[in-house]
Amino acid sequence: MPPFPAPFFRWRPHPWHGLDAGPDAPRIVTAYVEITPFDSVKYELDKVTGYTRVDRPQRSSAFPPTLYGFIPRTYCAERVAALSGPEATRGDHDPLDICVVSERQIERADITLDARVVGGLQMIDHGEADDKIVAVLRNDLFWGKVTEMSELPEKLVERLTHYFSTYKLVPGGSDSTASIARTYGRAHAEEVIEAARADYRDEFEGPE
Repeated sequence: MPPFPAPFFRWRPHPWHGLDAGPDAPRIVTAYVEITPFDSVKYELDKVTGYTRVDRPQRSSAFPPTLYGFIPRTYCAERVAALSGPEATRGDHDPLDICVVSERQIERADITLDARVVGGLQMIDHGEADDKIVAVLRNDLFWGKVTEMSELPEKLVERLTHYFSTYKLVPGGSDSTASIARTYGRAHAEEVIEAARADYRDEFEGPE
């Protein structure tokens, strides 16, 4: 049997390890979408198999304000934590999360898309850096020309901040362990992405 031509995959590639952050990263990145604003259940990539699994029902009545997933071949470890300052003692050892704004309703997950990075949220959870990169769908007819976090509506950023500050709360339970230390613009977001890509290489690829 002749070899399969690149970039053809004989089998489905692992969304975290088998895909790439994109040729124009960190400005424009590939995003793998795990959940949508219409999901009342939190879905999450199974890191061993590469398939999407049910993590838990959403614990509150809040739904994610945007598409939510991660950037392939990223990992939040020492370099990402260093960009968070003294608030974070380590990274969360997960792929770098990304929120993607789209004007048209995208109702299915387990997809990939190209996203233009505009900023991010510096989230700290149990002392771990758990940044949320914020981006817009590339070529979106409404948001496609946005290049900075400051160009997004203030109420949308407020909604994102509130969601991630509270989405782990259990009704009747204790206070949230997650907090948003600050929001930041495109330049810092690109630094975080590059740090997460370097952390990934250190963890999974080793020295050249």
